[in-house]
Amino acid sequence: MQKQFQMEKLAKREEQIMHVFWDLQKAFIRDIIPLLPDPKPHYNSVATMVKILEEKGFLSHEAVGNMYSYFPVITREDYQKHSMKDIVSRYFDNSYPRMLAFFAKEQNLSEEELNEIINTIKSKKS
Repeated sequence: MQKQFQMEKLAKREEQIMHVFWDLQKAFIRDIIPLLPDPKPHYNSVATMVKILEEKGFLSHEAVGNMYSYFPVITREDYQKHSMKDIVSRYFDNSYPRMLAFFAKEQNLSEEELNEIINTIKSKKS
């Protein structure tokens, strides 16, 4: 029987690292450090976090000479879906209408922005 994959919520720096990998699609550790927000972490810290991301199932690698090139296994879209489901579950009792009402009210969305959301929902249903 195959073990069911359980996607974890990432720590802030792990998520920052994943965003760089999602943008680049494939990279060496040394290539991602300049693209991370300040303060820039030390190479060894990033290497440790990349290893953790690989253990969590977010990254994989291939050997290139004596180095590893890493690439995302989980897509940005899959992680976004997982994160949104978690937010809706935790804060809005699994109710997307409650979540949308909250953002419409709290973020003072314009009528144009609300219509854009409505049109997106309508186009998704057809």
